[in-house]
Amino acid sequence: MSSYLNIIGLAHRAGKLTLGEEHIVKEIQKKRAKLVLIAEDTGKQTKKKLTDKCSFYNIPCYMVDDRETLSQAIGQTGRVAIAVLDQGFAKKLQSLLG
Repeated sequence: MSSYLNIIGLAHRAGKLTLGEEHIVKEIQKKRAKLVLIAEDTGKQTKKKLTDKCSFYNIPCYMVDDRETLSQAIGQTGRVAIAVLDQGFAKKLQSLLG
């Protein structure tokens, strides 16, 4: 498991993540999301919707592994995107993914 997945796990346990497409879009609009991670195998429409929102609101957005890897990192299933709500976690993830 790569180190960025460990950070996602930590952020999840700390309650600093938002899951679910609609919730993530809301957090982006409220500018509470500091970083958005999207699984590579996310559907075209969802991927476009989230990347468009991120670029409009100027929030960093990264394509990462697949939904299974992303979901495993937080101990859930079928997660295609994650919003990080904490600046510290977001900075650390950016340094690992950048």
